[in-house]
Amino acid sequence: MPFILGEDRKQINLLPYTLDDYVIEDNPVRVIDAYVDSLNLEELGFVIFSGNSAGQKPYRRQDLLKLYIYIVI
Repeated sequence: MPFILGEDRKQINLLPYTLDDYVIEDNPVRVIDAYVDSLNLEELGFVIFSGNSAGQKPYRRQDLLKLYIYIVI
């Protein structure tokens, strides 16, 4: 039986470097990401987390808007 050469045990990368590598090029999430990044959210009335208001979550407002748009569409 011939010898089967396996993968290098010292291989550094098992998974892709970034989360972006998991998303295909024509996924609608890329359009949503670019659209929200182009908006000036302060002019649209989004408030920056100040830490003084009870109940506010410290999530980035851009991320929440992207998630909302993705769920609605």
